Parts: sequence; structure tokens; C-alpha cells
Amino acid sequence: MRFALSPEQLDFGTSVRKLLDAGRTPTAVRAWAAGDPRPGRSLIRQLAGAGVLGLAVEESNGGLGADPIDLVVAFLEIGRAAAPGPLVETAAAIPALLQALPDTALAARWLPGFADGAALGTVAFASPDQGAVALDADTADVVLIASGDQLSTAHRTDLVRSVDPARRLFTVESDDVLATGEHVSGAVAIAFDTGALAAAAQLLGAGRALLDAATGYAKQRKQFGKPIGEFQAVKQKLADVLIGLDLAEPLLLRAALTMAEPTRGRDVSAAVVACGDAAYQAARAALQVHGAIGYTAEYDLSLWLTKVTALRSAWGSPDLHRSRIARALRDETVRDRGLRGAV
Repeated sequence: MRFALSPEQLDFGTSVRKLLDAGRTPTAVRAWAAGDPRPGRSLIRQLAGAGVLGLAVEESNGGLGADPIDLVVAFLEIGRAAAPGPLVETAAAIPALLQALPDTALAARWLPGFADGAALGTVAFASPDQGAVALDADTADVVLIASGDQLSTAHRTDLVRSVDPARRLFTVESDDVLATGEHVSGAVAIAFDTGALAAAAQLLGAGRALLDAATGYAKQRKQFGKPIGEFQAVKQKLADVLIGLDLAEPLLLRAALTMAEPTRGRDVSAAVVACGDAAYQAARAALQVHGAIGYTAEYDLSLWLTKVTALRSAWGSPDLHRSRIARALRDETVRDRGLRGAV
């Protein structure tokens, strides 16, 4: 199995990075956190123009019908820039959810607008005994709740505080039921894994940005007459971060390549855990290297620190994903033993 990106994918990632760099993303993030989505929506429309929002949307619904690996490439750059908005939901989770349903009317109704950036969507995954919380339900044009074997539209109620001010969370309540049945639960599982994959890519991209910021600061800040980056302790800390990020990337790419395989859930969870741990290590190191200035909300580093902290559990806690990995490995072991016993 090949884990290297193609030249075309690398070029695509570079173009998305340039777009986000030119879009003054930190300004858009701060405006989004303050309740002004206009700069963020403008940035999102530019991403749509580059094809990012239509990657997971089939061509029949106005998208590109690209492979999951292309989605990962895009979300690596989205995470690197800490871009605001319900991008995972709009570009990954909802397209996977609606296109996995046998009734194609819902996909035809909403996905063309998602692909061209005219509309945003958000979705809350909830169990029947738990309340549903959706990201940016005040800004999204389509709000959905996926609960077990039922899919419904929803409306927002109360604001929920997040450690990341740019992640505006709201409790949501169901309105009209759109679909029910066993096929819905299967589509929900696919959508959750697709969203978790995109979130893992965001985490890895954010980790790369934090490492770049810490490395650049270590070259500039001087202590005892020389840059702190020349001290062995700082070098070792940043080297450990780089190793963690580099080791997480193959797991992320493998998960993207096996989205249509029976091991999808295990591989996605492995990517989420690895990318989340690596990004968190990068956040801690960046904060330590920057010192007191890293704690200030006015300093751009805080945008990535809070993003990583929130994203690490936004699509399932690390414990949930470790449990999924353990269950999958246990089931594989039991199945293998059964096959050997039958021979």
C-alpha cells in the first residue's frame, strides 16, 4: 500500500495553502468568534471556488467526486490555517451521509449549494438519551440531527461554551424527520467516520503549523546572548514533535485509503488518536517555547492552541477511539482463531 501523495495532490495542497494564506485567515477566525461570519464566509466561498467543498460531493450533485485522500490533503491545509466554520460538516460529513442514503432527493436538494459555497451545513450526531450539539448552527443554512436510525432537520437553542471561541456550539432540537430505518444508521456510521477523518487531517495540519511557529520563534528569541533554538533541550523537544507528526501521517493516509474497506472504523480511529496526540504534543511544545506570550489571546498562536484542544475530542474522545481500535482488534483475533480452528 502506497502512502506517498502524488505530485498532483501536492500541487493541490500548495494551492489551497496559498489561498488561505492570502485570505487573512486569523482575522476571519477572530471575526467568526465575535459573531461576524462575513470574512469567514468569504474565505469559504474562495475554498469552494478551488473545489475544496465539492471534493466529497459526487459529480451528479455538482461536486468533483474525488477520493478521500484528496479530502485529507485539503483538510491538512485547512487545519494548518485554522480556518473557521463548519467545514468538516459541510465538505465531508453531510455529503457522506446524504449520498449513502437510498433516496437521492436530499443529496440533490442541498449538496450542489454546499459544493459551490452558496450554503453551509452542520450536523449533530446524538444518541437517543443524549442532547444534540451542533457546530455553528447559527451560521449554517442546513442543520441536521443524526440519531441512531433517524435523520431530521433541526433548529438551534442554547449556546454552548467551547474552549475554542471560533467553534460556536449550540444545542439543537429536531424538527422534521427526513429518513428513518436501518439504512440511515449505516449512512450515519459512514458520515461519522468521514467527518472524523477530516478532523484528524485538520489536527495534523494544525500540529504542523504549531511546529513551524515554535521553530520560527526559537530562531528569533534570544536568551543568554543566543537564540533559544540552539539549546539542546529546545532542539530535542521540537524534534520529538516532528517525529510524532511524521509518524501520525501514514496512519492518516492509510485511513483515507481504506474508507471503503471493512477496517474503516479501526483505521479512522487510529488516525484520530495519532493525529490528536501529535497535535496536542505540538501545542504543548509551542506554548513552552513561546513562554508567557503564548498564553495571550491577542497573539495568533492562541488560535491554533484552542483549535487543537477543541478538535481533539470534537469527533469522539481519545478514549472512544481507543475503544473502537481495541474492539476491532479483538474481533479480528476471534475471527482469525475461528478460521484456523475450522481448517
